Amino acid sequence: MPSSVLGLVKASHPEPAAAVTVVAGLLAAGVGHRPAGVAAVVLTVLASQLAVGWSNDALDAHRDAAVGRTDKPAASGVVQRRHLAYAAVAAAVATPLVALLTGGVAAACATVGLVSALLYNWPLKSTPVSVLPYAVSFGALPAFVVLALPGAPSPPVWLVAAAACLGAGAHFANVLPDLADDARTGVHGLPHRLGPAGSRLAAAGLLFAATVILVVGPPGPPSWAGLSAIAVAAVVPLLGWYAGRVAARAGGRPVAAFRAVMVVALIDVVLLVVNGRVV
Repeated sequence: MPSSVLGLVKASHPEPAAAVTVVAGLLAAGVGHRPAGVAAVVLTVLASQLAVGWSNDALDAHRDAAVGRTDKPAASGVVQRRHLAYAAVAAAVATPLVALLTGGVAAACATVGLVSALLYNWPLKSTPVSVLPYAVSFGALPAFVVLALPGAPSPPVWLVAAAACLGAGAHFANVLPDLADDARTGVHGLPHRLGPAGSRLAAAGLLFAATVILVVGPPGPPSWAGLSAIAVAAVVPLLGWYAGRVAARAGGRPVAAFRAVMVVALIDVVLLVVNGRVV
């Protein structure tokens, strides 16, 4: 495979993109989509994730190069910024077009989530409201999945609120490994203003809140699986914080906190699918 193609794959932020896409597919299956509906949801979310990842690396290439991020294809010269920009535009255009397969209302919701995420990349990334696009885009994801069902049923408020909390927590966790590099290149979003300790607390608190909402929000008493998920949501961020400290002391990038977010997210979605109490 040509290095430029591999560079495009790497510049798409494949780990979080794959995680979010899998989460969307699991949720679509859990709420009752037929295979064609699941496929439409997955393709829409994948296109939006590619658009966000490619535009992020295209916009940040000069900052990544300034701090020596050799793991970034655009910063290391493996992929040209203009190619990333073209790919991002193509994926952004494809997102609402594919989403139309699920209906107009659902497509509008998917487009809101995409636009919100793109606004984070520019210009909101370096502002005190940097967390807002994460909350909006993550909240829009389950709303899109539910609205894509036949008849476009209204998504439960508790589901959207839990996803918004999860997204906001992901923002704080995602920025933690890059706080020092961001400070050198003039990025001052909300996590940078709170600092490492405040961001870790915000991430852990929001993740815990998301899980609690998912467990107590649906009708009926919480299940033992749900109560166990709450316990996991309390412990996993602490383990991620500890692993991040160990990595930092060894000279690596402390990405464990963000991976802990993905673990909690997948646990939450599995809990939803098993319970079958979304709509």
